[in-house]
Amino acid sequence: MSQSPVKGLFTRLSATSRTIWEHQFGTNEVTIESLCQRLLTLRGETGAILVADEIIERLATLTDDDLLGFFEFLLTEMQPNQGKLDDAAQKYLADPTPDTISQLAKASDAQFMSLFRMISTSPRGPHGLVKLRQSLGKLLVENRHLQPIDQGLVHLFRSWFNRGFLKLEKIDWTTPAHILEKLISYEAVHEIDGWPDLRRRLNEDRRCYAFFHPALKDEPLIFVEVALVDTISDNIQTLLNQDSATTQPNTAIFYSISNCQQGLRGISLGNYLIKQVVRNLSIELPELKQFATLSPVPGFRKWYNASQTSEAPMDEPDQALLLEACAHYLINEKRNTFPLDPVARFHLGNGATLARINWNGDDSDRAHYQSYGLMVNYLYDMPKVEKNHEAFHNNGTISTTASIQKLAAAYVKSQNS
Repeated sequence: MSQSPVKGLFTRLSATSRTIWEHQFGTNEVTIESLCQRLLTLRGETGAILVADEIIERLATLTDDDLLGFFEFLLTEMQPNQGKLDDAAQKYLADPTPDTISQLAKASDAQFMSLFRMISTSPRGPHGLVKLRQSLGKLLVENRHLQPIDQGLVHLFRSWFNRGFLKLEKIDWTTPAHILEKLISYEAVHEIDGWPDLRRRLNEDRRCYAFFHPALKDEPLIFVEVALVDTISDNIQTLLNQDSATTQPNTAIFYSISNCQQGLRGISLGNYLIKQVVRNLSIELPELKQFATLSPVPGFRKWYNASQTSEAPMDEPDQALLLEACAHYLINEKRNTFPLDPVARFHLGNGATLARINWNGDDSDRAHYQSYGLMVNYLYDMPKVEKNHEAFHNNGTISTTASIQKLAAAYVKSQNS
């Protein structure tokens, strides 16, 4: 499986690299499985990087069927060495010291984890592995037994992409065009309608910031779009179509946050991003007094429809009922101990306060389908954010306003009457 013509390979190699390759493999065709097994045995840095780079090159060309075969290979052939694991376990049981604990942990590590670490030594390695996990995500739907590989990659990514390695950059019209093109492509919340729309979103009354990582050159990991206005916004179309800059803005509205790398799903990036941008804006524009979002409620309509017990066709719910139901949904409907709605779970877990629900906040067809057009303002009151964050994660406590609580209570009362 997955053989690469040596002729094609050699055209990619320098004379020195070609000599190193021929010393390792000769001129025969080599499977990607053989490359992976050989990589784990190499000690020379140059040879290891060369093989790791070739593995990345081949992984990018595999079909879904070949990828599935590759992942099956990892699960069957690259598990812990049973002999070494048994030996380390016996030593630990006989003498449980820090040294034997370390030996046991090392022996219990799957060989595919060592393989991923070796692959990451290639300059293209980290990005290639992020893309590999993106491909893995598509296969997981029908191949849940591949979950250990996904968990292994997540473990590595949480170390590689922690806050200490991330670089925050301001994006504006002077940013290189190839990065601006990626913003248009990656925007996941409110589609950017070409270059004129992007230029409007990068105007002087707007801000855009992105996290970058040294291992993923010119690849934004996540970016946030901000509007500088004079009040907390309640409608996204008005905000996006606003043509004139606010003379004296006092409010920053975070209206879109987009993850750019699907292979990094589940890796916390957005919470760091928003808080860092608030700090930067507070320094740049000390006149800003409020920091809030204008956020969608993507799961509301699905939950609301499922919650209705009547088998009769449902009429379009009225405004008052939907506002009450949405308040209840956001603060009372849970997955385990945290909010059912993913956007609420993110912002409330980040320490924000659920401040307001906006009727007809988004009049697009997509928003009506997802949430009857409702949008939410989450308020980032920085002196309270850390306290809110701790209360949420320790006790499941949601920071909200009296008006939201009143709406939720009215919904519960109406359902019980």
